[in-house]
Amino acid sequence: MNAPCPPTAGSGTVCSRRSALSRLLASAAAAVVAPLARPDSTRNPLWKTAVGLNGFESAGRKYGRTYPIWEVLDFARHEEFDGIELVQGWPMGDYPAAEEAARIRALKRLYDGFGLRVFSLQLGAGGAFAPESEARQQWLDEFRDRVQLARQLGCDCIGLWPGGGLRGQSLDEALDRLAGSFREAGRIAADHGLIAAFEIEPPFVFNTAEHLLRIHREADHPALKVIYDPSHYDLMNGSTGRPHELLQRVGIANIGYLHFTDTDGALRDGGTSKHLPMGDGHAQLPESLRRLREAGWRGWIMVDAWEIPDPYDACRKAKRMLDAAAAAGA
Repeated sequence: MNAPCPPTAGSGTVCSRRSALSRLLASAAAAVVAPLARPDSTRNPLWKTAVGLNGFESAGRKYGRTYPIWEVLDFARHEEFDGIELVQGWPMGDYPAAEEAARIRALKRLYDGFGLRVFSLQLGAGGAFAPESEARQQWLDEFRDRVQLARQLGCDCIGLWPGGGLRGQSLDEALDRLAGSFREAGRIAADHGLIAAFEIEPPFVFNTAEHLLRIHREADHPALKVIYDPSHYDLMNGSTGRPHELLQRVGIANIGYLHFTDTDGALRDGGTSKHLPMGDGHAQLPESLRRLREAGWRGWIMVDAWEIPDPYDACRKAKRMLDAAAAAGA
């Protein structure tokens, strides 16, 4: 197995771009015949682990660094992750439409070539609470197309982020409209064998524990679940370092998948919750993992390195913690 290109503070790698590109082409060619196999013994015994492309997109944008996609995927395979969560527009171009079969095959072949599974797509959901019914219906039509895309890529989940302003409506009206759209989104996801899961963040108009609980309760569909991100849960829980307390209020059975990160309970540069590598913050993450493990929760855990200066380091540290927590309960 080829070693990944090790990260540096400047360019992101010390190996040549030509060498990395050669590995990409070789892996993609191999995927035409069969995806690269990996023995089950290397996998986390409890959870499926994934790298989020949002961490590399945000670090590249914020800190002016370059993360070629083939190097990121080579790294994820070498560190024995199971999959990837895609982000819109990175590394290049928007998601293909559901009817663009050739583009979808090419996209899937890229990840198959590294033995990685696309487990989820990230989607905006501002249209889900638009004041106009026509705009909400348009969002649902787009969501249906993305669900069909996710199904063709082999996803288990699809992630939703309801950002955007109130646009002249009250907060209560927006919450009601969002819950209604999410109820229908759950139905669409279920029809395609997927879980739809949503997340709210400090910059959103929906940004409290009460908002989170209300949206999920009023949407009231078994295929509409919640993303557990300890950084956001910590802020919504008073920045106490105990995000597991809000996790317990939401209910572990209601968690669709995780965005796993540490935090110090503050915002990063006035934006969203500060994401940190494991051990660099104050969140009691082993307690979250213990509760998930003992409740029998099994699913995808994506390492969320949003705006962390070195996403490679964050992914390594998270993978070590996840594997240790799983081994403790195996």
